[in-house]
Amino acid sequence: MSLGGFLRDRRERLSPEPGLQGRRRTPGLRREEVATRAGVSVTWYTWLEQERGGPPSNEVLERLARALELDDAGREALFLLAQQRPPPLRSAPISPVTPALQRVIDGFATSPAIIKTPTWDVVAWNEAAVAVLGDYSVMPARERNVLRRLFDPENPRRAHPDWEHDARFAIAVFRMDVARAGDNTAAATLAAEMQASSADFRRLWAENGISNHWVGLKRFDHPLAGAFSLETSAFAVDGADGLSMIVFSPLAAADVRAVEVLLAERARAVAPTPLKARA
Repeated sequence: MSLGGFLRDRRERLSPEPGLQGRRRTPGLRREEVATRAGVSVTWYTWLEQERGGPPSNEVLERLARALELDDAGREALFLLAQQRPPPLRSAPISPVTPALQRVIDGFATSPAIIKTPTWDVVAWNEAAVAVLGDYSVMPARERNVLRRLFDPENPRRAHPDWEHDARFAIAVFRMDVARAGDNTAAATLAAEMQASSADFRRLWAENGISNHWVGLKRFDHPLAGAFSLETSAFAVDGADGLSMIVFSPLAAADVRAVEVLLAERARAVAPTPLKARA
């Protein structure tokens, strides 16, 4: 679809203000009504529908998006058609974790999975994640943060043979997540806090690395399950602003068994203690 066609289509979907319906030869709003809503001249708006003149500015496109009552997808389509690029980033509240999304990660029986925000706060997890990565349910909300846990001096690094690589990669992805989220005071506050509290974070942050999520490998060395590896994959959650899903998938049968060992240990730890029979 062209920009002109998109504008006409969305204009014709709108209903006139009460009392202005009258007798209309075409459905929806008239061009002059959209122009008035957007604060632009009728002539210029007509040129847009006729695809004459240069591309409109960001400000005008934002006003057109409001005038045409576009949702986020419509706003993105408007910018792509007009400027061949997505709209500018804007801060948006983090979406809640829906029951349907929780069911998705619960379906990964032997693959730890978490849902995180752009500031790497973990807001949902499955049983395999609790068994392998830690029991988020008993942590204070502040400690359910991947970066805080990764750089916690009390978190034993011997369980993570590739700690330096994992830490460097986490910071590089964190930078990209924050950039995608737009102006984010919470992210700036977290970065400042981590630089002040951790020399390692300060050192790696100074490298200015930046990276997308990609399929990688995370190795573990657990005193109960031994050495095993999990493949990491990241997925954006459609319809949930700011949330992404990280899945840790076993690569081999031995890795599956290691996760099953930790799940069994977790089950024993939370099982109720049987009552002793009276003599």
